[in-house]
Amino acid sequence: MDGVFQRARRPEQKDERRETILAAAAALAAESGVARVSLGHIAAAVGLAKSNVLRYFGTREEIYLQLTRREGTDWAAAAGAALAGASGYQATAAALAGAYADRPLYCDLTIHTETMFEHNVSVAALRAHKLWAVDMYFTLGRQISTACPQLTPADGAALVMAAGAYVAKLFPLTRPPKALQELYEQEPEIARVFPPFRPTLQRMIAATAAGLPTTS
Repeated sequence: MDGVFQRARRPEQKDERRETILAAAAALAAESGVARVSLGHIAAAVGLAKSNVLRYFGTREEIYLQLTRREGTDWAAAAGAALAGASGYQATAAALAGAYADRPLYCDLTIHTETMFEHNVSVAALRAHKLWAVDMYFTLGRQISTACPQLTPADGAALVMAAGAYVAKLFPLTRPPKALQELYEQEPEIARVFPPFRPTLQRMIAATAAGLPTTS
């Protein structure tokens, strides 16, 4: 099977290979966390040499940047569907936070987008990603301004960006390393300082939304 896969030359076969690589990268990240997945891990998972993987994606970071767009598009669709029936800051915050909380892989990808995935990639890859991000921010921003008339579409786009920043800080707290888990068990008063993900994210988004009209 691997030999046939490596001999693929037609466009549809190349697309299939890219899909296989993306699926492997997603599965590995979901299991171990994005930061622990190397290009070698991805190559081994699809039965290819690293050099062959790089024929389809320029770098490991480019694989995950494209996966971020894919997962982010799914997140935006879910958030947008929830926003369609939302009214007010709390409902808007619940729509954004709930879509994140239901998608731990996208949360993990969000953590590393600016600090990792946007490094060691081509200008073309960055352009594609940034154009996608701008469109996503403002598409949701317009929906947010409908749910919260006090906010402009630009305010709504800023709220989406802020939500991602909160995720980058809060989501790692849901996956403490073993030593930190032991510390929390030994000293629960320390653990209580670090609140649960979904309600804390929702609260921070709602507070930011409420504050935006006063700072514009």
